[in-house]
Amino acid sequence: MPISDEDGDGTRSVRAGLPDAVAYEPTLPGPVFAAHFHLPGEPTGPYAYGRDDNPTWTHLERAIGELEAPGGTPDGPPHTTVFASGMAAISAVLLSQAKAGDTVVLPDDGYQALPLVREQLEAYGVAVRTAPTAGDAQLAELAGAKLLWIESPSNPGLDVCDIRRLVDAAHEAGALVAVDNTLATPLGQRPLDLGADFSVASGTKGLTGHGDILLGYVTSRNADLAASVRRWRKVVGAIPGPMEAWLAHRSLATLQLRADRQGASALALATAIRSHPCVTDLRYPGLPEDPSYAVASRQMRRYGCVVSFTLPDKACAERFLAGLRLVDDATSFGGVRSTAERRGRWGGDAVPEGFIRFSVGAEDPDDLIVDVLRALDAASS
Repeated sequence: MPISDEDGDGTRSVRAGLPDAVAYEPTLPGPVFAAHFHLPGEPTGPYAYGRDDNPTWTHLERAIGELEAPGGTPDGPPHTTVFASGMAAISAVLLSQAKAGDTVVLPDDGYQALPLVREQLEAYGVAVRTAPTAGDAQLAELAGAKLLWIESPSNPGLDVCDIRRLVDAAHEAGALVAVDNTLATPLGQRPLDLGADFSVASGTKGLTGHGDILLGYVTSRNADLAASVRRWRKVVGAIPGPMEAWLAHRSLATLQLRADRQGASALALATAIRSHPCVTDLRYPGLPEDPSYAVASRQMRRYGCVVSFTLPDKACAERFLAGLRLVDDATSFGGVRSTAERRGRWGGDAVPEGFIRFSVGAEDPDDLIVDVLRALDAASS
């Protein structure tokens, strides 16, 4: 039986996108490896060539749509397109919607690769304006814009903006709105319910949660907008492999369990380290004293697994990372194994040299907190 709009997040995560039960067939069919399909006569069926569609993508796209927009649309479920990576999904929205002479508004504190996208947009004759996420500063840049790109919470700074307020203002100005929902995941935030035209995310992170899949997706309730994104995927061929798509769908079954465990542990960790003498600028949207807490509490259902803070300098940060026993020094987030990094090592984020982005995994929270506090003490001595 299909899942209901009244089902909870756990039920929805476990059941999302599953096909109708067929006797003696698996609950989740295995990945379909096919470059082409039997195609007698006119190509009127759902599958013809492997760059256009694949049954494994279909199940995953339906599942993501059911999580991003449980209410669907008047005409049925929302429209999701999966991609080979989060950057492929981001590029598909921006480059399919903006043309020479248009204006796009981006956050100036967003994902590190956004400046590369900006360069490409400007090379194509698209004007780009930027403003910070905090304080809904992008409102001042909307006049004449074709598309507003929101990242909330921002990565890596964890600022939060009022998505509904920005969406309403953008639509009034005639602009489309896309929200990068990577950090929140569909269980933490539903941009389409807040009025956005596109919800975009890297499935590499919390959605799949095991650090072993590259994936991205775009979901929209508007069939025409979704078709333009899907056409872009066909043109550039930025398609996921069937094995990656199947692994992603399999991983959705534990999304609610992971999100709840990791979010609770992230709050516990942030609470435990906030008074440590070498920790400054601690950010976590779920902390009542965080600058983003009020807005995040209105629009987010879970606060995510990422905590950020600053240590006195580069050397202290590197001592801290080297001293961790249960945390990998890695550049992603959202996985079941905790990761942390000195974000300034990449040079693309406006953060201090001692800035740490910490992704809380599914380890025992007491063990993790002991490990982090011990490493902080050692690094500061």
